[in-house]
Amino acid sequence: MGIFYKIKVGIYLIRIKVIIHFLVVYTTKTGIIDHMFDRCLYFNANHLSRVVNKMMNDAYAPLGLSAAHSYLLRLVLKQPGLLQKEIGSILHLEKSTVTRFIDKMVEEGYLQRKPSVIDEVKYRHIFATGKAKHIESELESIGSSVYHQMTKTIKIDKFSEFVTDMIKITHKL
Repeated sequence: MGIFYKIKVGIYLIRIKVIIHFLVVYTTKTGIIDHMFDRCLYFNANHLSRVVNKMMNDAYAPLGLSAAHSYLLRLVLKQPGLLQKEIGSILHLEKSTVTRFIDKMVEEGYLQRKPSVIDEVKYRHIFATGKAKHIESELESIGSSVYHQMTKTIKIDKFSEFVTDMIKITHKL
């Protein structure tokens, strides 16, 4: 990893910290957001999603990848040979979204589909190419850097508890 790349990731992480700080200060100190929005799961979940998406996309931008494509690559690198259906289940994505993501990554040379037949049923397994394997350590490094920045900003115990609560809430809804 070059120094320019490390500096760029560092700048993105600083931006992430500033955004999180601004959101906390803005929503708690100014009182501008009225009571309706303070208790609205829809509004706040979407707002958080947009902020996190921007943070993650900015972090992976130096590789020319979106966060969603990066996570797809990370998954396939860790579990080669998954079926598209399995990828959708793991990433909580619709079949059409997974197909579109894989098509894009195949087109860019990061993934390949390998057909197989089991009990006369055709399957297509997804594997990483050499191009994906070449950037695997950078993908993991960026993911770790963003995670550490978030846990440093939010505090690791609160961060872990928040993510656990989000998963529980999602399953209950």
